[in-house]
Amino acid sequence: MINTPSSVSNLPAAAQRGFGIYIHWPFCLKKCPYCDFNSHVREEISQERWRAALLQELDHYADLLKRSGGEGRIVSSVFFGGGTPSLMAPETAEALIQRIRKHWPCHNDLEITLEANPTSVESDKFAAFAQAGINRVSLGIQSLNDQDLQFLGREHSAAEALKAIDVARQNFARFSFDLIYARPTQNKQSWKEELERALAEGTKHLSLYQLTIEENTPFHGARRRGEFKELNPDTAAELYDITNDVMARQGMPNYEISNYANPGEESRHNLTYWKYGDYVGIGPGAHGRLTLTDNTALGNKIATRQHRAPEIWLSTVEQTGHATRTHSSVSVTERFEEMLMMGLRLNEGIKLVDIQNETGQNLNDLIQPNKMEQLEQEGLLSLGKNRIRATIEGRTRLNSVLSYLLA
Repeated sequence: MINTPSSVSNLPAAAQRGFGIYIHWPFCLKKCPYCDFNSHVREEISQERWRAALLQELDHYADLLKRSGGEGRIVSSVFFGGGTPSLMAPETAEALIQRIRKHWPCHNDLEITLEANPTSVESDKFAAFAQAGINRVSLGIQSLNDQDLQFLGREHSAAEALKAIDVARQNFARFSFDLIYARPTQNKQSWKEELERALAEGTKHLSLYQLTIEENTPFHGARRRGEFKELNPDTAAELYDITNDVMARQGMPNYEISNYANPGEESRHNLTYWKYGDYVGIGPGAHGRLTLTDNTALGNKIATRQHRAPEIWLSTVEQTGHATRTHSSVSVTERFEEMLMMGLRLNEGIKLVDIQNETGQNLNDLIQPNKMEQLEQEGLLSLGKNRIRATIEGRTRLNSVLSYLLA
């Protein structure tokens, strides 16, 4: 159930597919060698200054939406990401949640997620975060093998990970955790055993990512120097098949390429991204997509991005009330391309009516029909009466599928 303003039916189509608030906390205890996120290590952080600045930027976007016909939006999810947001003071999370509720009506079952690592420093604060209003936690476990945790540069052991899961279970109605597989020394049997061990913890949602070596990360340099070799691609593909098989038999199929859940336990916030809903992004480097009302049927979709460097972001917000570096309109063509890139990640694909509502055009007007038919014949795409979706094989080769469709 939701508290529904009378103006909700007049909202832009994107806002009706979900309206989320993303809050970026950019600090970590240590930078992991595989990570290319906007995360930083600092010896000292003024919790009071950061709390005030995040509230200021949130106020700025609430005011922007009010001035641009944004009344009636209903917040469906709040996500504290990072970095490591569990390093923030619980009072900061509480203040932001209260301010969000002041600015907008919210779903009665509003999902409020906090990313956390399984160190004792963070798990000891879980009760306080639950008291602050967090009702879902996403744990960066990454591995249940001590040797691989060391390789991944993690600060916790497998025992600490299992303890943190137990603490999360005691404090939150919903919890999820991440694992990284296709690690250099992994084989099919060891991954299957680790996955089954993870499932024994009783979570209803898992994020399972293949190890990817990103540029400008320590792992990228280490691989180039020959310090380790990536897992054979064929073996990695077999591990993906094993993952899908084990999770499906558990009743937790992948609703997105790397995310698995029991029905009803999907991440509502991430679904807003994948279904191309609207969302506010605040904090260093945070991105947003907002549909503002104008004199057109489609509205004016804007892309926002906050200044990436933490200290510059902080000083800019304190001086001007926000640190928006990018505030640009998204063309109809770009809207369709973004919708396709996000929506084909989902097992359910994209509703054709959503494409029509977002772009004002039919699918056949946006993509050459012969391209879609070719991909369907190759078993990479499924074209139904009401939706377009990538098959399992298509999702494993999604970059190639998108390149072909959008060329």
